[in-house]
Amino acid sequence: MKAWRYAAALGTVVLAAACGNDGGGGASGRQPVNGKTFTMAVAGDPGNLDPHFTSLTVTGQVDRFLYDSLLGFAPDGKTLPGLAEKWESTSTAATFTLRKGITCADGTPLTAATVAKNITFVGDPKNSSTRIGLYVPAGAKATADDTAGTVSVTSPTPDAFLERNLGGLPIVCEKGLADRTTLKQASEGTGAYTVTEAVPDDHYTLTRRKEYAWGPGDYKADTVGLPDKVVIRVITNETTTANLVLSGEVNVARFTGPDTARLQGDQFLKRDVLAPTGELWFNQKAGLPTADLAVRKALIQSVDLNQMQQVFTSGRGTAATGLVAPAMTPCKGDTVTGNLPAFDAAGGKTALAATGAVGKKLVVAWGNTGNPGAQAAAELLQQQWQAAGVQVELKSVTTTQVGQIAAGQLAWDVALFPIGVTLPSQLISFLSGPTPPNGANFAAFDNKEYVAAVTEAQKLTGESGCAQWAAAEKAVVSNLDLVPFANSNAPSIGNGVEFNLSEGDVDPSSIRMLG
Repeated sequence: MKAWRYAAALGTVVLAAACGNDGGGGASGRQPVNGKTFTMAVAGDPGNLDPHFTSLTVTGQVDRFLYDSLLGFAPDGKTLPGLAEKWESTSTAATFTLRKGITCADGTPLTAATVAKNITFVGDPKNSSTRIGLYVPAGAKATADDTAGTVSVTSPTPDAFLERNLGGLPIVCEKGLADRTTLKQASEGTGAYTVTEAVPDDHYTLTRRKEYAWGPGDYKADTVGLPDKVVIRVITNETTTANLVLSGEVNVARFTGPDTARLQGDQFLKRDVLAPTGELWFNQKAGLPTADLAVRKALIQSVDLNQMQQVFTSGRGTAATGLVAPAMTPCKGDTVTGNLPAFDAAGGKTALAATGAVGKKLVVAWGNTGNPGAQAAAELLQQQWQAAGVQVELKSVTTTQVGQIAAGQLAWDVALFPIGVTLPSQLISFLSGPTPPNGANFAAFDNKEYVAAVTEAQKLTGESGCAQWAAAEKAVVSNLDLVPFANSNAPSIGNGVEFNLSEGDVDPSSIRMLG
């Protein structure tokens, strides 16, 4: 899932998380230099690199090097020119005017018609893109005027953040649209880099396009310090990653555990990412025990969520306050406190017995995606739920398997991993609507109160709908569809490099290698 912008993104911080600025550290006065290779460690393999058919945070990060979007996003969340130099929108229509001189990796010009094809393709439910409802509303269509360089989009339903969501869609060039199989381990975009080597579960090597000159904001191709190559290494052990950052063999990695304490001082640059990382998803597919609200209430009553938060974050997190990354959401507030059953082990055991679920087996899929506290939290959950009377089978899932769960390909009852988003509207396709393969509602939620609140929120633009978005979140939490229990700071830490984050990901245009 992204987001992360993940988008909504599933994984360590699922579809994209929120980003902060410098959280401490520096670069010891070192100056930018040309000709270097930027090495980044990620906790899982990105899998299919097609930007319209992924829900993984790690894939979204890789795709940022390969594809551009109509808009860019500054570290503070403000929109910047991207492929589009100007734009305007309402909640049901948007128009983007493209910059001139943009070319694809194969040298062909990017046209407005190609951009329109991207939007219409993702918005067509028949194509089963995982980006539908996240970047492009279902049924939205785009038309192009190649002479004027404009793309006009109409949506059959209101989207309170239409401009921003459409603006974040990665744009695939014509060659990739014609044969999407080429995108699985390669790229056909307008991005600053192209894939030159792909070794799954080990590394991906990208090479910079020297002619690239249309990055977000005021990007300049002759800026000193831009890396000639990027190597993305798949390293699942966070301690190993920290050792490599310490030695300078890896320039940037994201951390969720105690190894951050070893990466302190002027040698390092830290960018903070605060996001809801601890989330429990209950599968409500017909016939499963967790489809019963009474069972879900008994299970939540039987688990100490405060203890779960401490264990999951290794004592460095805080209680969750919502479903959207708190630093980036336009709607502030707490939609969790007071909307969950209080911990009462004895009461939960009694309530569970009344449901007839005692003795039944629950498969709990926990994301083994780099967070050292995830396994301990899963084991605590197993201990407390088995004490309540159910059998619990823990299933460790990789980043790739998280994507398979999102695609409806693996069996599970409860999932312990997050979806990271920066706008409340980006959750809609995950929390409602069609299930896989026809949609992204992988837990089969059918929360009518949520849908009603979202319908009202979408009629309003931007922050004016925050009360309705809050009501929608509360409907999900109080119905125990999705239970957030922990916010974590998962900083990206660098050595030998300067960089900024954009919606939780390293922004390729901001990277400056240091001498």
